[in-house]
Amino acid sequence: MEGAVRLFAGEFNQSSLTVTGENDKSVSWVVTPSGGYCRQVFLAGALVEVQEQGDMLFARLADPTGGFDLVCGGNNTALAESIRTISVPSFISVSGRAQLYRKEGKAVLTIRPDQVQIIDRRVRDQWVITTAIATLARLRLVHQALKGLCTDSRVLQVCSYYTLTLKDLQDMAGIIDSALTSVRTLKEMEGPVQTDLREMIMEYIRTTSGPRGVAVEEILDMARLKAVPPETVLAAIESLIVEDECYQPQKGYVKPL
Repeated sequence: MEGAVRLFAGEFNQSSLTVTGENDKSVSWVVTPSGGYCRQVFLAGALVEVQEQGDMLFARLADPTGGFDLVCGGNNTALAESIRTISVPSFISVSGRAQLYRKEGKAVLTIRPDQVQIIDRRVRDQWVITTAIATLARLRLVHQALKGLCTDSRVLQVCSYYTLTLKDLQDMAGIIDSALTSVRTLKEMEGPVQTDLREMIMEYIRTTSGPRGVAVEEILDMARLKAVPPETVLAAIESLIVEDECYQPQKGYVKPL
């Protein structure tokens, strides 16, 4: 049975190659620059947006390197209903199918979820670490191929299609490093620094809250100016909600209690 691929959004969103399956009825693979052949994927991160258009539900899952676009069809499906009930922002894991189609010559990448589950920060951190290890393993094979030491046809196809160089491998390694830095930041921001961040967020909520409260995106923008990672801010907001310092009058907004 084919296993689910773990990969970061920063890599997935650079993908433009698809490879057809064994026969006409097989689902194609979305092939990433590190050599990930993706049908089923397993992702984790922060649910930061949910929208509905007609009978389609669209959501955004953010990891430390970027975001995945989730697409779920059917107003009355159990999966769509479960996504509607999740507070934004929340940490979630997603099992689903990678999809790529072309629109006006550009690759459009989406994930069609099969299962969505609420998780906590520790589970999300573990996903980052495990995904970093899996991505590095793929990059090692690509590196060997560039040196002429790998004969795997799938790896060679990736190198040829993306015209990979050592600089490209360094850039992808940078994506991994960025993701792992967010895990270290979360660990470090326990104690006095985390307390200061929570106080800063609550002060911003109190002073800028309107009838609808404050948009989470506004808080993220404010924190970006202070070089605080989005995942750290979302975790702080989540803890403030759990401790009844603030609440969500509607998805994507928070108000002080």
